[in-house]
Amino acid sequence: MCRRCDDGVWGVFPACRPPLGGSISTEPRINDRIRTAEVRLVAPDGDQVGIVRLEEALRMAQELGLDLVEIAPMARPPVAKLMDYGKWKYENAQKARESRRNQTSTVIKEMKLRPKIDSHDYETKKGHVTRFLRAGDKVKITIMFRGREQSRPELGLNLLQRLAEDVAVDGVIEAAPRQDGRNMIMVLAPTRKKSEARVEVQAEKERRAAARAADQEAEQRHLAESRAAAQTTPPKRRRGPADNLDPDVDLG
Repeated sequence: MCRRCDDGVWGVFPACRPPLGGSISTEPRINDRIRTAEVRLVAPDGDQVGIVRLEEALRMAQELGLDLVEIAPMARPPVAKLMDYGKWKYENAQKARESRRNQTSTVIKEMKLRPKIDSHDYETKKGHVTRFLRAGDKVKITIMFRGREQSRPELGLNLLQRLAEDVAVDGVIEAAPRQDGRNMIMVLAPTRKKSEARVEVQAEKERRAAARAADQEAEQRHLAESRAAAQTTPPKRRRGPADNLDPDVDLG
């Protein structure tokens, strides 16, 4: 950047424009990468120092062992703050990671049933719906009508009401049953948040892992005890030909 562009505005003059095709940096300018003559300086504790020359601001940053970070480049003059830039980047990365971890994505599972479903299939599909709800996901229940079944919508309505009552502990009706062409649709929402369900699932995994570790430890202990018992037992004496003879028989 030349002297004519020392106000921090790129592209004022054609000769000062950045090369095309280069990557655009989203990092703030720090220390000697700041190209303005003056900055509005902010102290580490947030107090306003005022407008100072860039050389003076860099000298203050060096004396305090901090960085001069441009936090508002579009202001006139730009606002710069004295801070530990590495620590600031680390804390921001931690906050972004925590916010992504707490972010919940809405997932809608779908389960399709027939109005005349048998009891075994119903119990299987109800188990799937319960599992989805406990995982914190919404479930879209679709009743599919075929042929003359379309003239009996009460069959689908009764089935949906029965399913909603059976899973009432884990889910509630978010969208009441409604007719959609040949199908009847109802949406169930979980009673717990997805984050709570995730914590419970993680706790269950840890409990199972601890149980498996305990079983393996008990099995190894039993095997060690069996080996120790085998070592303390005296070996059996092998029988020879003389052991099969009657001691009362005189061989002479």
